[in-house]
Amino acid sequence: MAEGNQALWFLDNIDVLGIFCPQKLNSAEMERHVHKRYKRGEYIYLPEEMADRVFFLTEGRVKIGSYADNGKEVTKAILGPGEVFGELSIITEGRKRHDFAQAMEDTTVCAVTVPVMRSLLRDRSALNLFMLRVMGSRVLEMEHRLESLMFKDSRTRIVEFLVNTTLTKGQRVGYEWVVRKFITHQEIANMTATSRQTVTTVLNDLRNKDLLTFDRRRLLVRDMEKLREEAAKGE
Repeated sequence: MAEGNQALWFLDNIDVLGIFCPQKLNSAEMERHVHKRYKRGEYIYLPEEMADRVFFLTEGRVKIGSYADNGKEVTKAILGPGEVFGELSIITEGRKRHDFAQAMEDTTVCAVTVPVMRSLLRDRSALNLFMLRVMGSRVLEMEHRLESLMFKDSRTRIVEFLVNTTLTKGQRVGYEWVVRKFITHQEIANMTATSRQTVTTVLNDLRNKDLLTFDRRRLLVRDMEKLREEAAKGE
């Protein structure tokens, strides 16, 4: 698979869309596979709601996060088309959710009830492997973020986030990389446990070094190797 599409690596050889959102459904099946649209800012689920469905994102972007005791928002992940969320409901059915899922733009999802999802997992070994990879990759990502919080300064966390986001969400164009639908400075701060002001300072410094440019629509990394070197300075 080409670089820049790593976020969807676990979709190889499996028609996840066909499983989550089959084209031909009778009335009984429609109750088990819900196809729903959300406007920007709408919540798909909130903390304390019952964890009874798994969601497949077909269009748009979704933010997964939680709220600290002081009310501060902590962003855990920002997902795009082809990704699954709410997957912990498979093993925590009957319990309440601890995080929220919010549409960052007009978004379409397919929702599958936990009993149906478990049935699909029993019948489809490829889907079973897919979900194991999803859960495993999320655990590894959270471990990496925890290590960064413990051992690295705020600048390094921000630069590492830019590198990882570019490699997983971006596309290579010649010697440069472009990430479309770049997130806000506040969202980067929420992802890296820093402040919006610190994010702005770091981004402006990297732009002044001609390593990248950015606006609300995209991030353009001009020199990935030098950006990686900036991240390595904090190690």
